Amino acid sequence: MDKKLYERELKRLQAQLVDMQAWVRARGARIVVVFEGRDAAGKGSTIKRVTEYLNPRIARIVALPSPTERERTQWYFQRYVPHLPAAGEIVLMDRSWYNRAGVEHVMGYCSNAEYHRFLHQAPIFERMLVEDGVILLKYWFSVSDTEQEKRFRSRAQDPMRRWKLSPNDVASITRWEDYSRAKDVMFVHTDIPEAPWFEVESDDKRRGRLNMISHLLAQVPWEPIEREPVEVPPRPATKGYERPPRNESTLVPDHAAEVERAAAAQAQGQPDHR
Repeated sequence: MDKKLYERELKRLQAQLVDMQAWVRARGARIVVVFEGRDAAGKGSTIKRVTEYLNPRIARIVALPSPTERERTQWYFQRYVPHLPAAGEIVLMDRSWYNRAGVEHVMGYCSNAEYHRFLHQAPIFERMLVEDGVILLKYWFSVSDTEQEKRFRSRAQDPMRRWKLSPNDVASITRWEDYSRAKDVMFVHTDIPEAPWFEVESDDKRRGRLNMISHLLAQVPWEPIEREPVEVPPRPATKGYERPPRNESTLVPDHAAEVERAAAAQAQGQPDHR
């Protein structure tokens, strides 16, 4: 998708997300958005665009690490319950309880009994959330095998993004069909009317982000909220306060000035001695 067209539409949708946030706060709504899908399918980058202009006190991201030894002995959903939203909050789950139906099942991190128990309990758990008034939205991000491999290789060569490539991610290449079967079974058991799955095609990341955000905005029954205008008062006259001398403070070194000097020297053909 054309970058300028994408950025223009993204800003328009993000402005609506800010308006939706005001409605959530004013009405005391509770929203949970689950982001699941293939590794390197664009979940994280979409979450960044959703939250870019939102208040982190209202919209927060939940990305839980591997469970502790104690958490492994708890009811499976127990570790997720404390992260559910209170009134006026939005929770975006970067991976969720569906880890059990995906990576845990495929990689053998849970038993067959635990896996089948999850498939039975997940719809019950989600119906309880919805019955209690939570708006629950579940998105599955799809990516083709060729595009996934391309993104993996790009991450492996980029020192700024190499951290995003885990052993489990790499294993998803050799276990592509296993993950496909796991996803199909998961959908059969958990694609319920109260909380259906919505698929996002994301071989084109820009298109996928716009489609997901637009759909999210359409699923929440928000409306514009009249907000009180904020008036910036005039600064009052001084009462004689004098700031202590600057040389008595420990200032951060002016790295920016060094960068400017180096750039000026380079422009004049001089070597950079930093």
